[in-house]
Amino acid sequence: MTAKKKQHARERANDGAVEGSPPPAPTGPGSARGYYGSGPSSNSFPGYPAESYRTWGGFDWMTATVGGLWDSLLAEGKAWWITANSDSHRNYADTSTRPTGGNFDADGRYGDPVYSGAPNLTWGDYWPGQYSRTHVGADSFSYAAVMRGLREGRVWVDHGGLISGLDARLRTGGNGKGAGKAVGAKEVTLGGTLHVKRGSRVELVMEIALANGPNWSQFEPTLARVDVIRGAVTGPVTDRDVFTTPDTRVVKSFDVNRSRGSVTLTYDLGTVTEPLYVRMRGTDGNRSQPGLNGADIDPHGPALDVVGDADPWRDLWFYTNPMWVLPA
Repeated sequence: MTAKKKQHARERANDGAVEGSPPPAPTGPGSARGYYGSGPSSNSFPGYPAESYRTWGGFDWMTATVGGLWDSLLAEGKAWWITANSDSHRNYADTSTRPTGGNFDADGRYGDPVYSGAPNLTWGDYWPGQYSRTHVGADSFSYAAVMRGLREGRVWVDHGGLISGLDARLRTGGNGKGAGKAVGAKEVTLGGTLHVKRGSRVELVMEIALANGPNWSQFEPTLARVDVIRGAVTGPVTDRDVFTTPDTRVVKSFDVNRSRGSVTLTYDLGTVTEPLYVRMRGTDGNRSQPGLNGADIDPHGPALDVVGDADPWRDLWFYTNPMWVLPA
């Protein structure tokens, strides 16, 4: 694979979540989730495996595969962030349509939408925030503050309103039981790097606000499980086209099974002697399968979405950006 092709793959990884696509027929178009239902062809670059053309729990192959492409970037120490988009073109159940007549090639635009008379159930997009959401940690509501939060990776993403809030921190000290921040302890949040003395004890604390209300599909999602994904930071690799990293895996799973209130989860990283990173994900638990790199790496990962039979509201996940620990 050429450097240009690998760079394209890395740019694709930044997309994170894809469009939801509405329910299967007859209440929806019965298409592939996010319209990602294709596979390799004679025109495809052979370096991309077949699974990269499909979605896994509504997310792309790069994000969803533990120990895959995204993790290979993080293991190199590259601050590569994910976001969830709302690529809204023609929205499910919209009552507007394009007018007849007009010439896009000549006018450079379509005519203003007009009332169609009935909701269109064959279209597959959602309005921004209706399904895919990008949550940014910012110190104000200004554009500059939000952009600063995006650049610094203070981001978590979700589908279908699975949770309503998340505050994740790495901090020194602690006993792995969430006893509270000790006096003088250092801490960082999503996208941050915790610089510690070699051999320092570090813990991850996640405060999660659960759904606390119905989503657009008029039900309250239940957060079934939260996974902690941990990987070693090994630095730049000799083969820059590599899609995997061997030292990343799910190291802890928390059973939650609640939809109201909040939960605090704590994972003890122990004494840290080598560089590492952690990232988190959560699910409603409705669809899972062992990850592409094996059950010992990811025992209960997202499942391959089924073309024509993938209800996006019944398979919800959230993902966070990573945090690093660098001992010296």
